[in-house]
Amino acid sequence: MSDTTSPWTLSMPEPQFDLMRRILAAPSPVGLEAAMTYGVLKPRFDSFAPSDWRLHQFKGHAGVVLDTHPGRDDLFKVMLIGHADKIRMQVRSIGEDGKIWINTDSFLPTTLLGHEVKLFSEDPQAPGKYRVIEGGTVEALGAIHFADPEVREGRKGVKKEQMYLDLQIHGENKKQQVENLGVRPGDTLILDRPIRHGFSPDTFYGAYLDNGLGCFVTAEVARLIAQAGGTDKVRMMFAIASYEEIGRFGSRVLAGELKPDAIIAVDVNHDYVAAPGIGDRRMQPLEMGKGFTMSVGAIASEQLNRIIETTAREHGIPMQRDIVGPDTGTDGMAGVLAAVDCVATSIGFPIRNMHTISETGNTRDVLAAIHAITRSVQALDALPDPHREFLDHHPRLDRAGALSHQGGDQPNEEKEEKK
Repeated sequence: MSDTTSPWTLSMPEPQFDLMRRILAAPSPVGLEAAMTYGVLKPRFDSFAPSDWRLHQFKGHAGVVLDTHPGRDDLFKVMLIGHADKIRMQVRSIGEDGKIWINTDSFLPTTLLGHEVKLFSEDPQAPGKYRVIEGGTVEALGAIHFADPEVREGRKGVKKEQMYLDLQIHGENKKQQVENLGVRPGDTLILDRPIRHGFSPDTFYGAYLDNGLGCFVTAEVARLIAQAGGTDKVRMMFAIASYEEIGRFGSRVLAGELKPDAIIAVDVNHDYVAAPGIGDRRMQPLEMGKGFTMSVGAIASEQLNRIIETTAREHGIPMQRDIVGPDTGTDGMAGVLAAVDCVATSIGFPIRNMHTISETGNTRDVLAAIHAITRSVQALDALPDPHREFLDHHPRLDRAGALSHQGGDQPNEEKEEKK
């Protein structure tokens, strides 16, 4: 990693984009995350981790943690967390006509219509062995001709109870044809669309940016730290969590087991500027292509945020402030939920169309997050005593200085931009 370059100002190299594609493509629905953690990320960690680093494994879930200083509880422990689990659909029942009725989980039903999925079926004769069925589509109405007038005119939506998987079953004994495949209630479905380069420069789109991107960033920060020779005062724990989409259950276990002093969650955020129909909500103008985001709110540590923001400014890395209030909505809550005393914040990147098959992001935002986190970790490692830094320097509002009116002149940079 060269201090003379600014990777976040450049297009992502194709080999790096391909790694991101492979991580996001891993079939890792909630509860079945091992395809990403063990199938893609563990081999990736093994390819660059020094011999004295250690991979922590867990019994109750497929989360993993790459630890730079195993056993060194005297060091300042920083846990960087991405989550591997994807929202999924699930088989609810099988109809006599061969329709496979499904639950839609955290998807908006109307965004699923007509899209291809993969169905992962556990072999009834060999529990623990899975088969995949491809080529089915999610449907609800069949055709506009069969819809109620309110639905046809857009005055009424599609209910989640109407959603089913169509495997194009025909002929006699349709239900039996499905059952002969071993498909059963409880089987898992995920969207089938790997990420691709977008039309506009440095953009990409596809399914499950939430949150393969956080895992990709975590892995890339680990690689950069390893290439830079590691850390001395900071014990880094690069965590890939499970169960985030159903309540941050996986990361709280990781935090409870390893007791970090600081947590930095990495997860997708919203492009509020492009989000349709929310102008009257007065959301902060986060925007794709304008840099990574940093959570600011009651649960986010002002001390940790200060180090990240200062580091980003020193290196010219674009950053946006995200207002989160009492809950980051990410694995940044893991320490609080696990009753572990630690500072925490959440780093993200604005994307569009979250929880759809066409989530859209910008590679420069992702690169900005990777390098901002890497340099912030190195800034923490350069402190005389990271423990005392956070114990002794809590913000004191009683020491706030007076601020008077500053007039209406624009900063010079803004003036130049408008010329």
